[in-house]
Amino acid sequence: MSTDTVRTDAAQDAAGLRREQRGWYFYDWACSVYSTSVVTVFLGPYLTAVAKRAADADGYVHPLGVPVRAGSFFAYTVSLSVVIAVVVMPIVGSAADRTGRKKPLLAAAAYTGAAATTGMFFLDGDRYLLGGALLLVANAAQSVGMMLYNSYLPQIAPPEERDAVSSRGWAFGYAAGSTVLVANLVLYSAHDSFGLTETAAVRVCLASAGLWWGAFTLIPLSRLRDRHARVERAAAPGLRQLAATVRDMRRHPLTLAFLLAYLIYNDGIQTVITQASVYGSQELGLSQSTLIVAVLLVQVLAVAGALAMGRLARTYGAQRTILGSLVAWTVTLAAGYFLPAKAPVFFFVLAAGIGLVLGGSQALSRSLFSHLVPPGKEAEYFSAYEMSDRGMSWLGPLLFGMTYQLTGSYRSAIISLVAFFVIGFVLLARVPVRRAIAEAGNPVPEKI
Repeated sequence: MSTDTVRTDAAQDAAGLRREQRGWYFYDWACSVYSTSVVTVFLGPYLTAVAKRAADADGYVHPLGVPVRAGSFFAYTVSLSVVIAVVVMPIVGSAADRTGRKKPLLAAAAYTGAAATTGMFFLDGDRYLLGGALLLVANAAQSVGMMLYNSYLPQIAPPEERDAVSSRGWAFGYAAGSTVLVANLVLYSAHDSFGLTETAAVRVCLASAGLWWGAFTLIPLSRLRDRHARVERAAAPGLRQLAATVRDMRRHPLTLAFLLAYLIYNDGIQTVITQASVYGSQELGLSQSTLIVAVLLVQVLAVAGALAMGRLARTYGAQRTILGSLVAWTVTLAAGYFLPAKAPVFFFVLAAGIGLVLGGSQALSRSLFSHLVPPGKEAEYFSAYEMSDRGMSWLGPLLFGMTYQLTGSYRSAIISLVAFFVIGFVLLARVPVRRAIAEAGNPVPEKI
């Protein structure tokens, strides 16, 4: 084979990867609107209000006969969704690695989640059980979809590019969240001008996130390609497959150590994301419009923060940059405990602090973990990774809900989350990532 032919093939391969990367970014663009508009902004306060309308005289609802304080229903539902994801993700991840057919599975997860989200248009009156069921389906589907999406990263980006590619993906997601939130803010603030009640405007915003998710998923599905499968083996039931994945991870204890640290600190991040609007509305007495502006501020600054932290990682390495972000998270969350009620300016300052570290800490965690995954087991390992990603965590919402149920104070609930960042920092600092990458069988980047 001539030198020119080799160069041509290499150029074509590089062009193909660039095309896949651009398509890959658009799945974040598609589904991040669900995380932003639905989970972070509208559904928490709205579903809480719906549950309170259905509550008894003592403020409790009774799903399946279980007494639950109405103010904790949303947090408990988010927590339950990860239990469903724990069962489903290992099956799907193993099937993706075994067959090499990630795209059809990604399509199924995406459109299941998009359909459930669109169905939130019918969440009205005191239908809190309908809202809870749709949230369970949408959250679990998003978790499965993100697991498959993340597992493409080691296949479409060489080691030296992963921090940058991962950061761009998160930036795309936050840019989409900002774009749709602007439209949401206009619709919600001027709902009378559109002939809508406030409740109807919220339901339109919820449903539009599902339509956006479904429409833009077409782009990654047209550009991503499936790879050669591993050797065929039989699929196991969900919990058995999860146990098999964990047993395999025990052969890579440093990978497992990183995953444990990530699951803990990301649990804190995701709980802040999912419960911040509830904290702002219920404890601080802020209006829905104020919350939308605050989350919009987070989205805009998260784009810059993700890209800036990606550049910092080139100089200081991903691990050190993540550790610095966890310190910033701890300080920001502690400050949130002391925020005065009905003071939007202070809430906006807090939102700015969150935005600057949010995207980068998530993007760099994803790219760092991609180095620790043994080749050929991307989806299987990312199924475990995804269990605590993007609002799918369970321990944080459970702790938040239980703290509120026991104390009746959202301030106590929010400060309880500091433990996740402190413990996560200690565990991450103890992981020798260069040795972990080598033991996983991957090339070690010059700066990590």
